[in-house]
Amino acid sequence: MYGTVRFLLDGELHELVNPDPTETVLQFLRYRLARTGTKEGCAEGDCGACTVVLGEVVDEEMRYRAVNACILFLPTLDGKELITVESLKRADGTLHPVQQAIVDTHGSQCGFCTPGFVMSLYALYEDGVTATREGLNDTLAGNLCRCTGYGPLLEAGMRAQEARVPMDHMALKEKIEGLMALKRHETLELIAKDPVSGAEKKYFAPVTTEALAELVEQYPKATILAGGTDVGLWVTKQHRELSVVIYTGAVAALKETRESGESIEIGAGVSVSDGMDVLAKYYPDMGELYRRFASVQIRNSGTIGGNIANGSPIGDSPPALIAAGAELVLRKGTDERTIALEDYFIEYGKQDRTPGEFLVRIIVPKPQENRRFRAYKISKRFDQDISAVCGAFCLTIVDGIVEDARIAFGGMAATPKRATATEAALVGKEWSLEAAQAAMEAMRQDYAPISDMRASAEYRMQVAQNLLMRAYLETTTDIATRLVGDKVLAHV
Repeated sequence: MYGTVRFLLDGELHELVNPDPTETVLQFLRYRLARTGTKEGCAEGDCGACTVVLGEVVDEEMRYRAVNACILFLPTLDGKELITVESLKRADGTLHPVQQAIVDTHGSQCGFCTPGFVMSLYALYEDGVTATREGLNDTLAGNLCRCTGYGPLLEAGMRAQEARVPMDHMALKEKIEGLMALKRHETLELIAKDPVSGAEKKYFAPVTTEALAELVEQYPKATILAGGTDVGLWVTKQHRELSVVIYTGAVAALKETRESGESIEIGAGVSVSDGMDVLAKYYPDMGELYRRFASVQIRNSGTIGGNIANGSPIGDSPPALIAAGAELVLRKGTDERTIALEDYFIEYGKQDRTPGEFLVRIIVPKPQENRRFRAYKISKRFDQDISAVCGAFCLTIVDGIVEDARIAFGGMAATPKRATATEAALVGKEWSLEAAQAAMEAMRQDYAPISDMRASAEYRMQVAQNLLMRAYLETTTDIATRLVGDKVLAHV
């Protein structure tokens, strides 16, 4: 079964022999199965019209996650259950409670994006999560519609939760057993030929870190695929031909999160959805930053490690993690090395990762006494938007004196970058208005931002300086809570 992708759809086992490694799930559904309920809107994971749900066994229980089919490569379905809007059809002709709730609340108009809304709410329904209206706002942030208001859809989400009926115990047990039987214990290897060019494409999905290390050394120019939220666009938008793809999503060790007394270790394959919950316990601002990190669908697929490894100058993870003092563990063959996260970024498009080397995990120190951490994202839209500026501040203040400062920004340089001159202007000084203002001026030594479609250079500099002042005001004002978007965060 080395060259066969196996997954469940409507209780039926599908076996695909050597499929095109970069064929998307959306293409497979629409063109090979004629399941046209799943729509193509943006083809880049923004609009949510293509939303499907993946079912997996996690800790011996079923977990359901909404994802974007338009940037999800077909072989990554191996060992999972795929659920589409057609899957909700019932033999007696009645609607699923989610669908019925949308009908009852008049939540659908043109219908193009409605299947995506249905599937986002279905994932929430099947996971048994009782969401507040605020939680439903987050759930639907990745489903865009210009025909109707979101009020009826939010009401439908509330009604669907009230009407929820848990899955039959025996049916659930049978589904878990069926997926466990598909669990792979050896590397999945696919070899396919492009029907147009005739070029050979290879796909590998190892299940151990050792096998992954061997493959990355054997194919140092391979595309390392995690969640595909960036790589997927290379295919759908840039039309790149990826000759060798190595998928990390089947390596269980890369999905582990461990806590010690002083740090949190996050595997490079941990999804943003899973990692944000752990980090938010210790860094509330980081949790809020990740809440605005794209959509639920993207957070379910994308990984924290992938967001770092790609080296984007405007990736939201690096500034916050750099300020927190995070380190990276990189592996090549059997050797591992640890570097500070800020040292990973060399220049635009270049990172400190040699051929054959890959990211294993991220080590994040837990906050220590007298530390104040703040992270801010500035973008044109609150949800689902790329940052114009992302800033993070971690200050150690003892008896009113700044003993240590770690400040980092994204969007201000060709890479995520620490503000060393700004930090130097603060360390050893009293944490005062005068010190904050002096540090704001010193920031001009750290950055020379550019103007682009998201913001002008002048705007970026002024915003970055103002965020430092905001951090000063929030850490010196006697307030119990503060509002970020529509969410109240405890003042820490």
